[in-house]
Amino acid sequence: MYLYNFNNLKILNIILLKSNIMRAFRLLKKLMPSSGGGDDFEKAKKSIRLARYGCANRPFYHIVVVLQRRDCKSHPIEQLGTYDPMENHYGEKLVSFNLERIKYWMAKKARLSNPVAELLGLAGFLPIHPHTYMTAWRNRQRSKTESKQNETATATS
Repeated sequence: MYLYNFNNLKILNIILLKSNIMRAFRLLKKLMPSSGGGDDFEKAKKSIRLARYGCANRPFYHIVVVLQRRDCKSHPIEQLGTYDPMENHYGEKLVSFNLERIKYWMAKKARLSNPVAELLGLAGFLPIHPHTYMTAWRNRQRSKTESKQNETATATS
């Protein structure tokens, strides 16, 4: 027969209860930064990305700041702009940026995704992204080969 010391059991129950409370609090801090987890939220890595909205055949993007390890569709920290990739009747693709807030988040070391970096380069806010140069080079090569094929097709006809 085991003899239990009442004081030891009481201390053990308090320790177990405290560890469960701390575990629940840590989980709550991860789930909702506004629930007292602001210190972890400040330290978490953030990224500036495109979040897709719109319809199936009509995409529309919001430029948002989100936690880096979360999905783009998760609740964003802040919306910094919009991007409409479909050309309007003037042949323009529309982009809007809140450059002051982008500067703020870049100072906070938020990572830029490649599409956002390309858009900011085309807008003149950052240097032009190397992918933009490569795309322009590929388009020039494609147009040269198409023009040569058209010339040979018209010459043989």
